[in-house]
Amino acid sequence: MDASNGSSSAAAPRSRPLSIRTKPRAPAADTDKWTADDSTAEEPVSPTARLMEPVYIVVTIGLGSPLDLPVFTAHMTSGLPRYSRFQSIQVTEDGKPRWARVKVKVEDHIVVPTLDPVAVAANPDQSVEDYVASLFTLPMDRSRPLWEFHFLDFPSSEATSTAVIRVHHSLGDGMSLMTLLMSSASSAADPTRLPAMPKQPERTGAIYAPQRPRFSGIMPFLAWVCSYFVLAWNTMRANVVSRIIRKKAIAGYSPAIAGYFKLCAFIATIMFLRDPHTLFKRSDDTVFNPPRRFVHRSLSLDDVKFIKNAINCTVNDVLVGVTSAALSRYYFRKSGNSNSDKILLRSVLPVNLRSTPSLQTNVNMIESGKSDDVAWGNQLGYIILPFHLAMHDDPLAYIRKAKKTLDRKKSSLEVVFTCKMSELFLKMFGVKAGAFIFRRMFANTTISFTSMIGPAEQTNWCGHPVVFIAPSVYGVPQALIMHYQSYGSTIKVILSVDKEIFPDYSQLLDDFADSFRCIKDAASKI
Repeated sequence: MDASNGSSSAAAPRSRPLSIRTKPRAPAADTDKWTADDSTAEEPVSPTARLMEPVYIVVTIGLGSPLDLPVFTAHMTSGLPRYSRFQSIQVTEDGKPRWARVKVKVEDHIVVPTLDPVAVAANPDQSVEDYVASLFTLPMDRSRPLWEFHFLDFPSSEATSTAVIRVHHSLGDGMSLMTLLMSSASSAADPTRLPAMPKQPERTGAIYAPQRPRFSGIMPFLAWVCSYFVLAWNTMRANVVSRIIRKKAIAGYSPAIAGYFKLCAFIATIMFLRDPHTLFKRSDDTVFNPPRRFVHRSLSLDDVKFIKNAINCTVNDVLVGVTSAALSRYYFRKSGNSNSDKILLRSVLPVNLRSTPSLQTNVNMIESGKSDDVAWGNQLGYIILPFHLAMHDDPLAYIRKAKKTLDRKKSSLEVVFTCKMSELFLKMFGVKAGAFIFRRMFANTTISFTSMIGPAEQTNWCGHPVVFIAPSVYGVPQALIMHYQSYGSTIKVILSVDKEIFPDYSQLLDDFADSFRCIKDAASKI
């Protein structure tokens, strides 16, 4: 649901539980038996995919028309062969998991639940929210590929009907899933073509790779060479870890050697370096998959770009700054602490490691019959991103601080280090050691933060107009997971919240809207 009105109904669970009735599914039979002679049967499961065992992606899509199930099924049946993962299950032989192709019947992966009609009529938005929240309690059939489409065919405040996609994260990351969705979509203005995507970023290599000079001459060449020294320096700098070590006064570590901990920040985090306990964090880290609510709010993408241009930064700089401002507002109001206090929290920020980050490029490959050339699966590294909680007199201070932090992070090898370290531990010590690292990385930090680029125009997906796209995840211990998703002229902020830690999650969404408005007003005065 879009809690744009901040209604009290979203803040507290209804006393009457949601009634869900679905048609029983036939057990997996010959339709999903794997065939060892298939060419994809020998493809091993990647180390990153093996670490995603407890994690699921949940995407809520608002539709602008009632559900036409035959049309949707026909579109999915024709488009499914483009993505082998949606036709594969994991099998293990000799202790080594691999992907095995199976025969898939789309109808077996579609769920149209029957909800309590009284509850739906009374509050359709709450019924949608309750149903999405219930998905983590419903197991998936592992004899079939781990993806489902759930359809709620009744109007809500934002959409005529709602589709909810649940996908196991081992099948792919956000880029893979968005690529698949867009390859099944078309422009609303011209159904004969694919949706227009935002302009491809200038980067054509890894996020950390210095760009080659565009002009000839000694000065551009020297600047390019110096960028590698900056890369090495930012990788070695102490920055966040140094300050944490100083504050926590860890025995045996002096500020003189704290600089070396930048390179070892990932190891320190999985071993002993924990964020301070705040109202954003559970005191019990043993709860790996707490009950969650998935809520979202729409912001103006044009306003985000206005702030970006006013301060000369990036869209991600603006989003991180808005997030710091919103979390600060919520924290100091709830905790009652002095506004002069400054709190440092850390976020796990997944980073796309593909050398070609353009979603449009991937979709074009699929349309030209080169789907095998698309970098499917999970191509992720991780950055430990600090969030500074403080009350600033100048709202733009949040954006400037975010820009400074992100510029330093992008000019370092941290994302490569975290990715390769995870793979190394997994290969040397096995899945249990890799899972331990994965769990500790999330348990010792406070929040997760991601952003995704979507279509730049209104689209039709499998014959249905799309009103909004709101992706999220569950299966990690953090009480707060934040996603940003652009679509058309809007950008969604989506929160996956532990409902025990954030019973007033609608108020947290209000803080995002209020902080964004204050930052925009300040930018308009520049």
